[in-house]
Amino acid sequence: MTRNNAEGPVDIRAWVRVCIAVAAVLAVLVVLIGAGVGSPGLSTWALAIGAVVAAATCWRRGRLFTGRARWGWSTIAAGVLSWGLGIGYTLVRYWPTGGTSEVPSPADTGYLGLLLLVPLGLLILPSASQPLANRARSVLDGMLVAASLVLVSWVFVVDGRLDPADNGLGFYLTLLYPLGDIVIGTMIGYMLPQRRALYRCSADLTFFGLGVAAFAVSDIGYAYLRMIHDYQAGNLIDLGWLIGFGLITIGAARPKDAEPLKSEFSPRLRTSGVLLPYAAVLAALFASVLFHLTTGHSSPFVAYTRSLLILLLIGRQVLTLLENRELTRNLEARVEDRTAELYAREQHFHALIRHSSDVVTVIDADGRVTYQSESMQRVFGYPPEVFVGRHYTEIVDAEVSMRLAEAMRQVAARPYATTTREVVHTHQDGRKRPSEMIITNLVDDPHVGGFVLNTRDISERKELQDQLVHEAYHDPLTQLANRALFRDQAATALRRSTELTVLHLDLDGFKRVNDSLGHLAGDQLLVQIADRIQACVRGEDLVARFGADEFAVLIETSDAETVARRILDDLEAPVEVGTRRIHVRASIGLADATLLDEPDAEQLLRNADLAMHHAKAAGGSAFVSFRAQMQEGLVERLELENDLRAALENHDLRLHYQPTVDLDTSEVVGFEALVRWPHPTRGMINPLDFIPIAEATGMIVPLGRWVLHEACRQAVEWSAAAGGRPLKMSVNVSVRQFDQPDFAETVAAVLAETGMPADRLCLEMTESVLMTDTEANLEQLVRLKALGLTLAIDDFGTGYSSLAYLRRFPVDTLKIDRSFVERLGGVLTGDTALTDTIVRLGKSLGMATVAEGIEEFGQLAALREMGCGFAQGYYFSRPVPAAEAGRLFLEGADTPVETSV
Repeated sequence: MTRNNAEGPVDIRAWVRVCIAVAAVLAVLVVLIGAGVGSPGLSTWALAIGAVVAAATCWRRGRLFTGRARWGWSTIAAGVLSWGLGIGYTLVRYWPTGGTSEVPSPADTGYLGLLLLVPLGLLILPSASQPLANRARSVLDGMLVAASLVLVSWVFVVDGRLDPADNGLGFYLTLLYPLGDIVIGTMIGYMLPQRRALYRCSADLTFFGLGVAAFAVSDIGYAYLRMIHDYQAGNLIDLGWLIGFGLITIGAARPKDAEPLKSEFSPRLRTSGVLLPYAAVLAALFASVLFHLTTGHSSPFVAYTRSLLILLLIGRQVLTLLENRELTRNLEARVEDRTAELYAREQHFHALIRHSSDVVTVIDADGRVTYQSESMQRVFGYPPEVFVGRHYTEIVDAEVSMRLAEAMRQVAARPYATTTREVVHTHQDGRKRPSEMIITNLVDDPHVGGFVLNTRDISERKELQDQLVHEAYHDPLTQLANRALFRDQAATALRRSTELTVLHLDLDGFKRVNDSLGHLAGDQLLVQIADRIQACVRGEDLVARFGADEFAVLIETSDAETVARRILDDLEAPVEVGTRRIHVRASIGLADATLLDEPDAEQLLRNADLAMHHAKAAGGSAFVSFRAQMQEGLVERLELENDLRAALENHDLRLHYQPTVDLDTSEVVGFEALVRWPHPTRGMINPLDFIPIAEATGMIVPLGRWVLHEACRQAVEWSAAAGGRPLKMSVNVSVRQFDQPDFAETVAAVLAETGMPADRLCLEMTESVLMTDTEANLEQLVRLKALGLTLAIDDFGTGYSSLAYLRRFPVDTLKIDRSFVERLGGVLTGDTALTDTIVRLGKSLGMATVAEGIEEFGQLAALREMGCGFAQGYYFSRPVPAAEAGRLFLEGADTPVETSV
C-alpha cells in the first residue's frame, strides 16, 4: 500500500485511515442529529469544527506544492475558514439563548467569503488549459446554470408562496448561497478533465466538488425553509454542510502523488458539460414563457433574471469567440511549424540518401526502376537518371539480373519481407565491384510502391576477408602453405589417388641460429630455405611450413626419395644471411600413402612426422621412409599418457602466469594462466608434448576445470591482497572443453566456488572453436556471455575467420598472434599493415586487442602507435610461478621484467 517516487514515499494507508475516521464521525453525527440528541447546539458545534478541520487540511495540501498550486489551495482554505468564522459567530451569538440567526447578519459576511474566495482559489490553481478566457467562461457557465435554476425555481416553486413582506435583502441573500454553490460546482466540473491531463489524477477536486454539491443541497433546503418560515438550527438540513466539509477534508488529505482514481472523463461526459449551460438557459426561457402564459402578466424578478441570462449568454459568446480566435492562431502556428518540420525532415532525408554509402533503388512490380539515389554515381560511377524508367534486366549483368529476380520472387508473397544477396556489379570504368544487396518488399506501401534495393559496395571488406583467408592458409613469413592448407590438400589428393608421398622436413640445429644470431637472422634463413625447397620440387607439388623450422612437401609421384635427396644436396650449400654464411642440415621423413589402411590425411602426416624423428635420431642430414615398426615409438607416448593421468590425480601439475600489460599505463592488469608439468624423472615437460595427449584422451576436460578453478582462486587471492584491485585472469579453453554441453554450468560453478567476479574472467579460444558447428557454438557462447565473463579469440589471424561470424559471435577481445608481432618494429611490411588492420578491425567492432609475443621495444612502440590496448611477451616477463606472478601484480610491472622459467 506504500508506493515510492522521486520525492519520497506515498502512503495510501494513512489517507484510507482519514477516510474511515471522517466517515465514522459523520455517521455518528447523522445518528445523533436524526435522533434530535443535542440539537441545535451539537449541529452548530459540529459545523464550526468541520469547517476549521477542512480549512486546515486545504492549507496543509497547499504546503505540498509551490507556485500557483500553493496559492490556489491557500485561498480555498481561507474561503472555507471564512464560512467557519460565520458559523462561529452564530455559535457565540445565538447558541446560549437557543435562537436562530437572522438574515442578514454579520454571519453572512463569513458565508459570502466562501462564495468569493473559493472561486478565486479555483482560478489560481494551475490546469492543462491556462488562458484567462477559458477560466472566465467556466465562471459564466456557472452563473448561467445558477440563474436559470433560480428562474425555474421562481416560476414553479416560489411564485405564489412568497410573502411580499419577505421579498427583501434577506430573501435574495438566502438565494445567493445555492447559486454560488452551483457556480463553484460548474467551475470544478470544467477543471476536472484539465487537472487530470496535467496531473494524471484529480481526486482532490473530485471530492471538493462532491462537498460543494452537498452544500448546494443544504443551501437549497435552507432557502426554502426560510421562505416558509420553518427553519430551525440542528435539523437534517445541516447534514449536507457536515457531509460537504467531510468530503472536502478527504479530498484535501489525499496524497499528492497517489495513483489516479479509476474513473475517467469520457468525451461524451465532456460534451454534456459543454451543452449544460445552453440546456439550462433553454429551460429558463421555457419557464419564463410558461409563466407569462399562465399568469397573463410579467414579474420584475422574471424580467430581470431573463435579461441577466441574455447578458451572460452574450458575454459567454464573446469569450468563446476570443477563445476560438486564439485556438485558430495556435492551430495555424502549429500547422506552419509542422510544415516547416516536415520540410526540414524531407531535406534531411534527401541529404542522408544523397551522401549515404548505400545506393537506394526502387523497382516497381513490373520490374521498372522508379527511383535511383544520387549515390549511384559516387559508388558505381553511373548518373542516377540513366536507370530511372528502364527495366532492371537492361541495366545489370545477366547473372545479377537472375539473382535479383530470384530474390524478388522470394519476398513477393510477404509484404515488408527482406532478403540479402551478394552480387558483383560492374563499375562504369569496367572494374568488378562485389556488393551486398538487401531487397525489401514495399510494393503494398502506398508511399513506395515497389521493391527497395539497398546496395552496398563491399570491395574493401572482401579484400580484407580474402587477405585473412590467405593468411589463414599461408605462413606469414615464407608465404608457403601452412599446416591447415597442407592437410586439406592432402585429403583432397587422397580422394583422387594413393600415389602420393608426404615429406616432413625439420632443420637440424636451427635453435642455435636463433640463440646466437637472433630471430631476425633466423627468419631470413627460413625464407631462403623455403625458396630452395620450392626450387627442388615441381610446380604442381605443394610446399608448406608447419611452424618454427618444420616444412612439408606433398608429392603426387612415386619418386619421392629422389626429391628428398635433391633437397638435402641443395641444403649442403651455405646460406648467406647478411655477411654471414650459415651451413644448414635437415632431417626428412617420408610417408607413402600406399601404406595406409584407409585414406587418412592426418595419419599420413603423423607417419611422416614419426619418420622425420627417426631421421633426426639417426644423426640428421638424412631421410627416412616410414615403416610399420616405427609405431613402437608410440609406446613412449602411452607411458606419457599414463604419467599425465597420474599427475592429474595426484595434483602434480602447476600453473605459471604470464602478465598482461596495459599499453597506456604500462601496468600489469591481468595474467594468462598456463599449465606446466614438472615430471619427477623427465623434468619440465613441454606443454606441446602433453596437451595434445590430454586433448586426444579427453583428460583435457578435468585438466581444464582444474586450471580454471586454480586460476580463479589465485586471482581472488591476489586481488584481496592488493586491497580489492581488479585483476583480469585469462584461461585457455580447448575444443573438447567447449564441446561439453554443461561447460557453461561448470564455469558458473567455479565462479561461485572461488568467489571470482565473472567480469574478471576471460576465456580464450582459437578460431577453430568458432568455425565448427556454428549454431551450437553460438548458443554455447551466448550461455557463457550470460554469466558476465569476457571471451577472446586466441592466435587471431592464423585461422580462417569470416567477418560475418566475427560480427555474429559475442566476442570481446582479439589476441594478435605472435607471428604478426615478431615482424614489427622494422620497415613497413605486409605484417605491419595486417596487424594495424586487425587493431582497427577490433576497434570498429568494439573489441579489445591484445598483442602476444612482444620481445623488442620496437614491436612495443609500433603496437602503441597502432592503438593496441594490451600486450604480452618476454619483453615484459616470461610465464612465472604463482609467487613471482603475485609479486609482479602487487608491486606493479611498469618496466620490463626479465624472469627465467
